[in-house]
Amino acid sequence: MRLVATQTVESGAILGKPIYNEKGQVLLNEGVSLSSIVLKRLLNLGIHFIYIKDQKTENITVTDSISEKLRKEAILTIESTFQEIYRAPQKDLSLIMEKSSKQFKGLIRQLLLELKNNPNLITLLSDVYTYDNYIFTHSLNVTMYTIAIGLELKLSSKELEILGLGAILHDVGKMKIPEDILFKPGRLTEEEYEKVKLHAEDGYQILKNVPSLPLLVAHCAFQHHERINGSGYPRGINGEDMHLYGKIIAVADVFDAVTSNRVYRNAMLPHEGLEILYAGSGSLFEPKVIEAFRKSIAIYPNGLTVELNDGRKGVVSQQNAGLCDRPIIRILEEDGQPIPQPYELDLKKELSYMITKCDTTMKKE
Repeated sequence: MRLVATQTVESGAILGKPIYNEKGQVLLNEGVSLSSIVLKRLLNLGIHFIYIKDQKTENITVTDSISEKLRKEAILTIESTFQEIYRAPQKDLSLIMEKSSKQFKGLIRQLLLELKNNPNLITLLSDVYTYDNYIFTHSLNVTMYTIAIGLELKLSSKELEILGLGAILHDVGKMKIPEDILFKPGRLTEEEYEKVKLHAEDGYQILKNVPSLPLLVAHCAFQHHERINGSGYPRGINGEDMHLYGKIIAVADVFDAVTSNRVYRNAMLPHEGLEILYAGSGSLFEPKVIEAFRKSIAIYPNGLTVELNDGRKGVVSQQNAGLCDRPIIRILEEDGQPIPQPYELDLKKELSYMITKCDTTMKKE
């Protein structure tokens, strides 16, 4: 299958991978023929990239990082708990979290088990999900990226559990933001943004008094918007005063934010999101955390059309573990012309070649 921009897809193309809503329910199944009306609807839902079945890439597969069952369970647990906190008076918040902490701990253990047993690099392309509420899916995605970083940094099982809990609950303070600001369909004013910034401390206050949660979980919520040069919020602390978990979640949080669709901007592709992180390496973000993240994710997902430094074009067909920028490419074009017999080029072995450009337009041959 091939990853393409929805707006370039012609009526009659066959969907290569299911599209889900934010609760993990299937909106469109694999194999559906896409009419012009359906394609327009997908664009209106913010689905800007889709996987299309394509004869020359028919055996290229995209493996989900976790099971669909676990994804549904996680999102529903996050949503139900966060919604309960949103409706509850301040005095009941810690009690709600205490009641839900056992569920969250179970989720983190399941996520750890599935991610440990999945040898593939993590691929979380936002466009296979529509988001009526970004916060819940964001919390899960950040948790998966965070655990992947922790695994790469060789943290212990106990450390990974605490880190995972901190990640899945890092945005719980957003439930105290007024609804008109939290769900505003557009950019925030400066005054509204100042109110949003309170969520880091609000999350800390909610979590620090929960007996069954380690205090470090609360500090993850407190620190995920801090930056190692002291330019973050709410306290403006620097790298020396930040916990490693805060540094990890900061990286995962920003990456998912820029690679997810929002009302006011389209999602970046993974390699563009990684460039944002590298631009802040050593100033905003911890370099060793970014490097661990780079080794854990597929920045050029399977099915993505790429161009090499010698002008050849092809589609990413497989990943090389630990080498996210050196996948295997199925070459489809040479000298600007389609070739009759596509072949595989392994960038792990062919070190003189590199990816210079990505393309999601769909060209007829």
